[in-house]
Amino acid sequence: MGSLPYEIQTTDLETNKMESILKVCITGAAGQIAYSLIPMLCSGELFGADQMIALTLLDLPSQEDVCRGIAMEVEDGAYPLVKSIEFGSNAREMFRDVDFAIFLGGSPRKPGMERRDLLQVNGQIFEEQGKALNEVAKSSAKVLVVANPVNTNCLILSSNAPNIPRHNFTCLTRLDLNRARAQIARKAGVSVGEVKNIVLWGNHSMTQYPDVNHGTIKGVPINEVIKDEKYLREEFIYKVQKRGGEVLSHRKISSIMSAAQAIKDHVKSWVGGTKEGEFVSMGVYSEGWYNIPKDIFYSFPVLCRKGTYEVVEGLSLDEFSQAKLLASAEELLAEKQEALGLDELLN
Repeated sequence: MGSLPYEIQTTDLETNKMESILKVCITGAAGQIAYSLIPMLCSGELFGADQMIALTLLDLPSQEDVCRGIAMEVEDGAYPLVKSIEFGSNAREMFRDVDFAIFLGGSPRKPGMERRDLLQVNGQIFEEQGKALNEVAKSSAKVLVVANPVNTNCLILSSNAPNIPRHNFTCLTRLDLNRARAQIARKAGVSVGEVKNIVLWGNHSMTQYPDVNHGTIKGVPINEVIKDEKYLREEFIYKVQKRGGEVLSHRKISSIMSAAQAIKDHVKSWVGGTKEGEFVSMGVYSEGWYNIPKDIFYSFPVLCRKGTYEVVEGLSLDEFSQAKLLASAEELLAEKQEALGLDELLN
């Protein structure tokens, strides 16, 4: 384990009392998404402008020197909200007493690797990290999984950390939601902020379903503003599903900046709450809403308030939408089977 040569002691000048400290761990901390995310985190964009943090950076032993350099940059950034920084490759040390963990680290798909192999390799990683989290993290800890295959990684992680409620685990589908909102805004010629309540259902994969049927543009239903059903049911959906591949083809690297922004948006909504009359989408543990099987992590529309969320129930689904939801659920059940071999391992 490494750390800065000193702790930054910060007091509230008005009350002369130490602020409450939130311990935050980032895994895969030497990666590019982390490098884009950390300045936002240290500036208060995720947890609020008055929330002090103790930051821990976890990565492989081969990446400890990179993490040391990042810790030095955080120190040089003189962020008033950063109480301390530690880094290392021992998960139990980095997870100890953690309040919030963001899992960016996982095994990427390598040449010749089958999808089943990728699921199983990441399954082993998240099984081990789940056990470490279970042993040393606070039982109140909240967890966001970003590393792909994100839904199934989140399922495996949470299954190996029974001391932490399943409700405290979420996985990132906000990037897909942001992509959907941006495409609709572009099509309608409006700002993204005027597009609300699109739903991102299902898996973070090619079966994800960006659903505009409950969304609005300036308060008007999307399908009344964009009167092109073929676009909304075909081109729009495919565009969102394939957007990551498009970015990859141009940059020769996966989405970085937009992924970090989506993580910020996800955490800010979860911790700070959703706006009145608006909901967002998060991958959460299914309890059977909308006839989706239990015991998978699935993206649903949610309302958030003060670190909690609840799934928005009662949204109407036409036959087209129902088929899309079911297809993504079936894919997640297959992923679960491939990653673990036997479903009983999660029960």
